[in-house]
Amino acid sequence: MSVFSAVVLGVLVLVLFYSVFIYNTLVQLKHGVSKAWANIDVLLKQRHDELPKLVEVCRQYKDFEQATLERVIAARGKVQDASQQHDLGALGTAESALRASTLRLFAVAEAYPELRANEHFMQLQARITTLENGIADRRELYNESANLLNVGREQFPDLVIARLFNFEEAVLLEFAASEKADVDMASLFRPAA
Repeated sequence: MSVFSAVVLGVLVLVLFYSVFIYNTLVQLKHGVSKAWANIDVLLKQRHDELPKLVEVCRQYKDFEQATLERVIAARGKVQDASQQHDLGALGTAESALRASTLRLFAVAEAYPELRANEHFMQLQARITTLENGIADRRELYNESANLLNVGREQFPDLVIARLFNFEEAVLLEFAASEKADVDMASLFRPAA
């Protein structure tokens, strides 16, 4: 074997090993995105199960604002639909609407001292608030995982392997601009339209 053949063979072996390394890294990043989404999905389902209980506790108070309850129920349905379809764009919008309607429900509940004194309501409010915070934390982790995969897909030479093996872009979970703005406390206490 000539020196030239040995060098060419050595370079080919290095390219092969480096390609395998890139492929494995992209696979790891792809599964990181899936794992991060699964973590969000678990919390969404837990919150999904708690909201009907909260609505039912509020319904026990005859004068409680029905439009607020209906908004929570409608927003919950939209989140469930978007989640089941894995439509992250629609999920972001639906999550924003659900969060706003839940905040409104909690604000309206302030006008009902007997509801605020209800132990079950207080437990549900604390549980939903904890789940909301967990969803926000997991959303950040998901977006970081998605960003790492997307950057890996676009860097050279990784993009060659990514295109060769059809690694798809991960969609970021983005929420409406209203989610990022300060809460307008006055609007929470206005009567529903």
